[in-house]
Parts: sequence; C-alpha cells; structure tokens
Amino acid sequence: MIEQLILAAITLKIVGLMVLGVICLLRSFNMAARSENEKYFQDPKTKSRKLFPSINDLPSKYLSVIIPAYKEVERLPAMIKDTMDYLEKRQANDPSFTYELIIVDDGSPDKTTEISLKYSAHYGTDIVRVLTLDANRGKGGAVRMGVLSARGQWILFADADGATQFSDLTKLEKRALETMKNNEVAICGSRRHLETESVAKRSAFRTLLMYAFHFEVWLFAVKSIRDTQCGFKLFSRESARKIFSQMHVERWAFDVELLYIAEKLNIPIFEVDVNWQEIPGSKLDPFTASFQMGIDILAIWMRYLFGIWKIQYKTQ
Repeated sequence: MIEQLILAAITLKIVGLMVLGVICLLRSFNMAARSENEKYFQDPKTKSRKLFPSINDLPSKYLSVIIPAYKEVERLPAMIKDTMDYLEKRQANDPSFTYELIIVDDGSPDKTTEISLKYSAHYGTDIVRVLTLDANRGKGGAVRMGVLSARGQWILFADADGATQFSDLTKLEKRALETMKNNEVAICGSRRHLETESVAKRSAFRTLLMYAFHFEVWLFAVKSIRDTQCGFKLFSRESARKIFSQMHVERWAFDVELLYIAEKLNIPIFEVDVNWQEIPGSKLDPFTASFQMGIDILAIWMRYLFGIWKIQYKTQ
C-alpha cells in the first residue's frame, strides 16, 4: 500500500512537471514589431514629429536614462524632479556631461503621455523625449523600446516610482568604469543589503515567495546576481546593443532574460547596493507576479535549452 502511494506520488509529480514543461514551451511571447508611430517622438512646441535614432548609431550623449511608465501620473513628477536635480547639478559642475531622458509610456490609459510631454516642452526634446507605445507591452517591452532609441554612451533604466535614489548612479558608474572589458559591462542596482530588514516586515507567505523566486532564478537562469529585479541598471552602449536586440520577454521576468543573455555573452555583471524605499502605488500583485515570473523563467530556460530561442554571439 505504501509502495503504491509512493509510486502514485512520483507519477503525479512527473506528470505535473511534464505538463508544466509543455505550458512553458507553449507560453506565448508575442513581441510585436515596432509600429511606424513608435519610431517617432513629438516636439510639443512645434507639434512636429521627429525620428528616434537607433542603438546601432554612434552615441551623441554621455548618458541616456530610460523611464518605463504605465499609469504613472501620480508618481512620475517626484521621480523626474529627483532625476533632474542630480543631472542638472552634475552638468553645471561638468559641462562635458550630456544626457537625455526617454520616458516610455507603455500604452497607459491615463494622461501619462500628456504629463511627460510637459517635461519635454520645459527642457526641450534634446533632453526629454517621450516614446508612446500603441499598446501595453509590459515593463520589459517599454525598457527595450527605450534602449533601442537611446543616444547615450551609457544607458540606465530607472523605475518611474523613484524607489531608488537617483544619485546612486554615481556608484554604479564608478563600478562600471572599474570593471568594463572591451566596452562591455552591466551594473545592477541591488537591494540585497536590505533583505534582512524586509523579511522582518513581510508576511511569511511573501517571504516564502521571495526565497522560492531567488532559488528558481539561480537554478534555471542567472548565477552571478542576487537581486535581478531592482529597476536601476546601467549598461555600456555596446552591452545594451547586444543584449536588448536579442530579448523576447516583455513583462516582469525580462530582467532575468537580459541577465541570462549577458552571462552567456560573457559580459561582466556586478551588483552595487543602492538606497531604495518602497513607494506606494505599485501595480504588482505579489502572488500573481511570482507565479507568472516562475512560468516565464522556466520558459526562458527551456526555450534556450531546446534552441527555440538562440543567442547570437556575433552581432553587428
């Protein structure tokens, strides 16, 4: 009887894993091609439309800051203020420091684009550009579209909630310059130093979800980084070109795929602790997101394993 129960449990587990595997392989990743409208940004002063450049062009700015935004009317102003305070002060001290912000409205149903265009009108389109996506792609899709439109020698993506203190860019930049090889490096802002404190505040269920997610990421995808999900990452232009041109995942697990690709390409990856605080207004449901990201991480592993997705080691 006991042997039969054990056999039944093992069989059920095997069947469950097979079903999950099939789901991962069949999981839809429809990365829509860039529409004609998404190739342009608007000059709010002249009402004219201008073509975005390409990541394949030579850089014409020192830094590009990509800000993915979905229904961020309330939180975006504080983030832009923190960002511009740092950037303007730095440029005042060093006129050779040039920068741009690309705010990517990820198909928001509210006035995110309207608010963003006010910053473009105030600072000028050479500094602030707004990329409005025709439909919601997901954070990864918004970041990718912004990166592919960037002019910077260095490219940073930063969450619109302003959870990370923007001046911590200095720490990421310092580490990048110390560790870059062949013009390639990726530096990830990290909240790992806050883990003990966050565990004390979280429910046991959310803590379990966090540890399970970390283990799955390590087992199936990224070995070198503890905190893959912090929305504050800096890339050299060459690294960004190689990584973002090959991505498939557009939603929450996109960070995992981009770091997986970076590891496979032997791009140096490092973590730097950043000042981070939780900002109210998150649109992420922890349970739903954890389940969805779990499926996506397995899908990433299986699709690359079976050659459904391939990494190009020589890109133009």
